[in-house]
Amino acid sequence: MKLFIGNKNYSSWSMRPWVLMRHLQIPFEEVMVRFDSFAPESKFKRTLAGLSPTGRVPVLQTEIDGRMQVIWDTLAIAEFLAELHPDRRLWPAQRAARARARAIVAEMHSGFTALRTHFPLNVEAQLPELGPRILHEQAAVRDDVARVEEIWADCLAISGGPFLFGTFGIADAFYAPVASRFRTYGVPLGSSAEGYATRVLQARGVAEWIAGALAENDFLEFEEPYRRRASPSGTSRSQNAIAQSGSSQAIGIDSAKTAGTAQGRNPSRR
Repeated sequence: MKLFIGNKNYSSWSMRPWVLMRHLQIPFEEVMVRFDSFAPESKFKRTLAGLSPTGRVPVLQTEIDGRMQVIWDTLAIAEFLAELHPDRRLWPAQRAARARARAIVAEMHSGFTALRTHFPLNVEAQLPELGPRILHEQAAVRDDVARVEEIWADCLAISGGPFLFGTFGIADAFYAPVASRFRTYGVPLGSSAEGYATRVLQARGVAEWIAGALAENDFLEFEEPYRRRASPSGTSRSQNAIAQSGSSQAIGIDSAKTAGTAQGRNPSRR
């Protein structure tokens, strides 16, 4: 099996099947298709056009019934993996829990647009001052965050943890990028949600993805609504990332870019 993904620092949809397969030790070959732009003539789009009718990542390429097939869309990939590996319990074994897991995964798959728009995935960024500001300005984001906390609290209360349905599965893989977003933007959470976010970010597959994202060192301005590239002052990007966002000469919050500037992003294409 080959899993085609985008940049680990930015691609939340690629992250979901990747961390699921790594955590549950499902063998696959990773093929990274770097984001260069999302214009039809871009190398990224031209590469994906030969693999998937949607031109988006992730794409799983595998042999099914003796023929090479491609499966696009994160949820379709997860469902295929659950059928292929019933022993791994990607979905909960108990019917009621399985129904709830499917419902919250579908909710993440089709909803939370405000959260995704204003808190785009950016694993290596550290922008804790932005979260409270955006929450103050954007009621829809506040509603999305509250709903995520409610989902996590309800699932953990029923399952007893440590993950949403006891053991790590599809639901956790789908909400792992949200936990990363909360950390990047310093979103204040209740103790239960904070504890779950910490656990899921430390889970084997998720931790491996984060390490890969930190190693990319690939700053893409079109994926950065809140930061700018370092000025040509001799300071490296990695030094700026460590310095975080306080300096006007470094990668950090661009004072000209506010929460409103993220509204033009299309989070569905990643």
